[in-house]
Amino acid sequence: MTNVISSTIGYPRIGEKREWKRALESFWKGKIDKEELLAEMKKYRLHALRKQKELGVDLIPVGDFSFYDHMLDTAVMFGFIPERFRGGSDLLGTYFDIARGNDEAVASEMTKWFNTNYHYIVPEIEADAVPELTENRALYYFNEAKSELGITGKPVLLGPVTFLHLAKGFEEKDIDQLLEKLVPLYIQVLRELEDAGAEWVQLEEPMLTGAISETDLARFKRVYGKLQQEVPGVKVLLQTYFEAVDHYEEVVSLPVSGVGLDFVHDDGANLAAVKEYGFPEDKTLAAGVINGRNIWREDLGEKLTQLERLLEVVDKDRLIIQQSCSLLHVPVTVDTEDELDPLLKNALAFADQKLEEAAILTKGINQGESSIKDKIIAQKQSREALWNSAARNRQDVRNEMESWEGVTPRRPTSYASRQQLQQQFFKLPLLPATTIGSLPQTADIKQGRQNRRRGKWSDSEYQAFIEENIAEWISRQEEIGLDVLIHGEFERNDMVEFFGEKLEGFAFTRFAWVQSYGSRCVKPPIIFGDVALTEPMTVKEIAYAQSLTEKPVKGMLTGPITILNWSFVHEGISSFEVTKQIALALQKEIKYLEDEGIQMIQVDEPALREGLPLKPEKQEQYLREAVYSFKLATSSVKDETQIHTHMCYSEFGEIMDTIDQLDADVISIEAARSHGEIISDFERNSYEKGIGLGVYDIHSPRVPAVEEMERNIVRALKVLEPRQFWVNPDCGLKTRGIEETTAALTNMVEAARRIREKVPQNSTIS
Repeated sequence: MTNVISSTIGYPRIGEKREWKRALESFWKGKIDKEELLAEMKKYRLHALRKQKELGVDLIPVGDFSFYDHMLDTAVMFGFIPERFRGGSDLLGTYFDIARGNDEAVASEMTKWFNTNYHYIVPEIEADAVPELTENRALYYFNEAKSELGITGKPVLLGPVTFLHLAKGFEEKDIDQLLEKLVPLYIQVLRELEDAGAEWVQLEEPMLTGAISETDLARFKRVYGKLQQEVPGVKVLLQTYFEAVDHYEEVVSLPVSGVGLDFVHDDGANLAAVKEYGFPEDKTLAAGVINGRNIWREDLGEKLTQLERLLEVVDKDRLIIQQSCSLLHVPVTVDTEDELDPLLKNALAFADQKLEEAAILTKGINQGESSIKDKIIAQKQSREALWNSAARNRQDVRNEMESWEGVTPRRPTSYASRQQLQQQFFKLPLLPATTIGSLPQTADIKQGRQNRRRGKWSDSEYQAFIEENIAEWISRQEEIGLDVLIHGEFERNDMVEFFGEKLEGFAFTRFAWVQSYGSRCVKPPIIFGDVALTEPMTVKEIAYAQSLTEKPVKGMLTGPITILNWSFVHEGISSFEVTKQIALALQKEIKYLEDEGIQMIQVDEPALREGLPLKPEKQEQYLREAVYSFKLATSSVKDETQIHTHMCYSEFGEIMDTIDQLDADVISIEAARSHGEIISDFERNSYEKGIGLGVYDIHSPRVPAVEEMERNIVRALKVLEPRQFWVNPDCGLKTRGIEETTAALTNMVEAARRIREKVPQNSTIS
């Protein structure tokens, strides 16, 4: 009797302890050469493949590995290299230049991967581009796995329609023309994989879970019909994730051998569609029943029941058990977390544990529920022990939440009135220059935090160290000529983790890193209980910084929506309820800052747009809840207190009304890396409050010239009033070096000064 098999959509690249990151950064710093980098990366790839095999995965992905980003991989693989980076003889060097920029050229734009905290490099493609296959990455990795480990893997590629959908540089009318050029290269890739012995090839088309048009559906039919016609010997698995497919019947009817569906984040819609419309008898269903985006152990009994319902429609030999999406979005393994409370640890499942869960469910389907009964009971007990703990049932938090029921938070005074009061209070010049929040986190800073963590320094020694760095940078910022200063965030390891460490209801890991962009990894906090604030979190350092200068120093907080979206959140109550708990904690912190004389407070929300559901019908509620939570945190301040916020790497035009509803006095937005394209959003939408469009990209290790930043400011002032414009970098500066940061900020201040001299002197600012 044929059995169900298990598979993985994708596996984390970074290694158990970020070995991948360290190798990349060593290469970029010149500490290892190209050959050493390639050898290190091969070692990590093979280790990941070997581990998946040992954990019982039947169909193992290959080609999901990347040196930086899978969208960039696809672009370079098909020769879509921006003109400013062409001409180099080293393809890997060109690849990194596109991602990071170089002395002569700015990096390509970076933006969020659907509604996740992963960032991809946006391909730049001209309508008349002629793609070419520069390298068959999928074939290389397939052959490597086969020859080195005896694994006949499942090559993974981003599908051509989604790839072009996420690219830029051409108009909608050009997509069909570009597909005509691109599809033959996909055919070549598939033929070479077939010749090498590949049975299954995974083509990922996540745009199918969004709002797609009839024109898009026609493209999918045409493209996949051509692939099937030209390479019938390869089984194409059309993989979707992050939501339900809207056009279920059309999608499962596409000419492919298998379809992967998300049965976790679909709100039950995919399962309902399978039950109502059936599933084609000539196709395999890859069922994503294990959550690939959160870290909690599954209710195996519930998942087994879900799979049994699918088996009422799909035969065993046509069912694959897997995660809902790539495991890129979760940490690697719980096994290394030896400092976690067992109550919490036993309820967690990172990537490796999710592979084990797939193997357990596969066994349960193939051998019967009794064969995994002990596993079902053990996981249920682990889940319930945490769910019923005191940390999850705080009456004080519940009481405070109830006190806000039916109350709409809002600032009592209009923005126009607040603007006048704030200008009188702060007396800032036109086009004030500031930064987003963090300053360079040097090796000394990181070593200082380690010294405290390891007990080498006392709390007083550590505090003296932090204050020394704050004082140095207050002085440096004054010398540079910034108008609004920051304390630098030297005491903070991460903009979410730092706050989570000081809030009740959060837990932290040692090695649970997740890739955010490039080599940048984050270690999301775990929100396992009710959230509460018991003492000030930021006041000491920010008040000290303010005591050193007559210029305003911004208080720096991370907003409630971002803390939620950049954490792993428990599933006991709704996300909105958790966000309100966080907002109430931040409301208290803001009051603490005001009491210490801090009256310019930045509450960052870089992840607000990121959490936007893919389905248009779900977006209004999310945005309404986001606005409520932000205002719950910020609306209790005095009129003279100026609330700032910061957002980055998003399609802001779609949520301009929401940004306005936040009622922040000043918002700063990424604009440099997108080459000022966001400015067109302000041509179509009026915005009256203060705004800073980033005038240079901090993710690239280059120092922009004064003239370059001048051009960015002038471009912005074509659609924004000088009175409302702030001059700032795109984002925080923690990843940059001291010398480049000083040089770039000096140039930025000079650019602001030059423009300030050219605008009317009687202008006012917000």
